[in-house]
Amino acid sequence: MKKQKYKMQEIYQGLYDGPHATPPVSDSGAIFLGISNITPDGHIDYSDIRYINESDLPKWTKRVTPKGGDIVFSYEATLNLYAVIPEGFWGCLGRRMALIRPDESKALGKYLYYYFYSDEWRATIAENTIAGSTVDRIPIAKFPEFRITLPDLSVQKKIAGTLSVYDNLIDNNEKQIKLLEEAAQRLYKEWFVDLHFPGYENCRIVDGLPEGWHKDAVDSKISLLSGYAFKSSDFVDKGQYKIVTIKNVKDGDFDGNNVSLIDEIPLKMPQHCVLEEGDILLSLTGNVGRVCLVYGDNYLLNQRVAKLKSDIPGFAYCLFRSRDMFDEMNNLANGAAQQNLSPIRTGKVEVCFPSDDIIQRFETTVKPMIDQEIELNKMNVVLTEARDRLLPKLMSGEIEV
Repeated sequence: MKKQKYKMQEIYQGLYDGPHATPPVSDSGAIFLGISNITPDGHIDYSDIRYINESDLPKWTKRVTPKGGDIVFSYEATLNLYAVIPEGFWGCLGRRMALIRPDESKALGKYLYYYFYSDEWRATIAENTIAGSTVDRIPIAKFPEFRITLPDLSVQKKIAGTLSVYDNLIDNNEKQIKLLEEAAQRLYKEWFVDLHFPGYENCRIVDGLPEGWHKDAVDSKISLLSGYAFKSSDFVDKGQYKIVTIKNVKDGDFDGNNVSLIDEIPLKMPQHCVLEEGDILLSLTGNVGRVCLVYGDNYLLNQRVAKLKSDIPGFAYCLFRSRDMFDEMNNLANGAAQQNLSPIRTGKVEVCFPSDDIIQRFETTVKPMIDQEIELNKMNVVLTEARDRLLPKLMSGEIEV
């Protein structure tokens, strides 16, 4: 495969870095895209987005207004994070973030995005990384001089097209997961918040509640089981078991990749810390109240994360994903430096439990949705692994297109 060397500045229309400060936080508005919102596999994570007020946006887009097709990347702290800005994006870059606007007559943006995950580019970043006392960085001023090798546009298009097949399947699965999640939450609200459950028209109200319903503590039906305090000295580079910590519990999304490893399960670790597919996790520190579903195997539960155990998992999951429960948990959280949520206090929160027949009808309807979410997430893991194995072989020319 014939390639030609370029300086980076020869193949883009512009290079821009984000603001060197952080704007005031808003409950809604434009997206403030930070390092934490870019996943290691190259996607924008919208589960924990910060927003800025629309009136503040002009101030924070003086350097650049991100638009569809731009490639955003990190240049300080956590390096080698890349993502393509989607069409219709509304927001600004965060600190330690920059973007390039590709010159499509020389380098296809989609190909560049994949190239940034190649061994060749990673070597370039490693050669130019400046180690700091607190964080590593690449000198953004020298970025235009970084070297890159590109094949003809026709080859770029073929390679990008081949890899995009995997990403398109992943994106479609993500959309299905989102629809399933929204359907489950919508049904929960309709039945248990708006009280439009099956047969509600003919249901008697007794003491302010539908007949057969009752108020009780969360832990009367849902156990909150805390994780185990693993010793970092036991962590190894290659191990059979993966430790799930706070950072792996996203808002509705389980990150099973960024984990520490151990070889053996500690003898004192409770059995409930061995995670199974479909387990429901709850964050207890920092951004408390985040909930996700486990998929995959060989995961162990670390401290400051709780597992929700219940005979009514669909109801338990939707309850803890509801806005009312999220607000309740954040009101309970305390801590001068960071929020800490007590699983014992959370278990004593009083909620309304429906009658057995209604809750079982809910389980019958919602549990298959949750199971399908899990299967789609597992499929995405397989697709991502396949794409990542193929990418270096296409980029190096080992496999021709």
